[in-house]
Amino acid sequence: MHANPELQAFLKPCQNQVESALDHWLPTATIIPEQLHAAMRYSTLGGGKRVRPVLVYATGMALSGNTQHLDGPACAVELIHAYSLVHDDLPAMDDDNLRRGQPTCHKQYNEATAILVGDALQTLAFQILCKDKNMRINAETRLEMIQTLAIASGSRGMAGGQALDLAAEGQQLNLAELENLHIHKTGALIRASVRLGALATEQRDDALIQKLDHYAKCIGLAFQVRDDILDIEGNTETLGKTQGKDQAQLKSTYPALLGLQGARDTADQLLTEALDSLSGMNEQADPLRWIANYIVGRSY
Repeated sequence: MHANPELQAFLKPCQNQVESALDHWLPTATIIPEQLHAAMRYSTLGGGKRVRPVLVYATGMALSGNTQHLDGPACAVELIHAYSLVHDDLPAMDDDNLRRGQPTCHKQYNEATAILVGDALQTLAFQILCKDKNMRINAETRLEMIQTLAIASGSRGMAGGQALDLAAEGQQLNLAELENLHIHKTGALIRASVRLGALATEQRDDALIQKLDHYAKCIGLAFQVRDDILDIEGNTETLGKTQGKDQAQLKSTYPALLGLQGARDTADQLLTEALDSLSGMNEQADPLRWIANYIVGRSY
């Protein structure tokens, strides 16, 4: 299943815009150390769905923000995501050879370079939030954005989720434990994307931000449920990564715990909850609605 035509029309400009902004911020491969910079660009540019930056743009635009003011946070979340993928693919973690249909960073270069790529992409994300002059926000809001991304990336967020994931290999988690793992590993950065989009517009309506956060929590979990389903139903060529990896590593997944139909029902329930969170928002929030539908219906 592909995105609907309206979402496609929204996605393409957002993807192009963040690609251009990332190209601007990433050092060129002619600057010393050349191999590190080349590997950073290899791991970040020219691929991926860009779900997180698109969420930054969609949230900011739903709150009447200017897309030019959203480039900084859009780049920052994508750089954190790219760094996490490079590190997740390493032999010490998920040990994967394929990412976005091409060799993983450590396969294309080497393990030491891949570790340094992750380190450098992470720090560049925070540099952008500190430095980007296009962000029309005061210093206090800028600090709040840095804190939001730091918490979402660290031991209380994505890195903690990866630790839980590694610890769970070969064990059967219950549903609450699996949900907690994914709220950290995948959900934290998706929630941060929505929050950063709101903060970039200097939105201060706490009730509205809470509703947007609940929307993000639901689609973050739905994203993982759908990923688990695709690990069974998809194929390596379409997915751009190794199909069947979860089953081979005896990982706990939603289909393993709930069955395929139960996992589909869970994704649908999360979609309903996400859309309910946006009730009361006008058509400017439609891209957020389209993204939620896309996440649950995607085929890769």
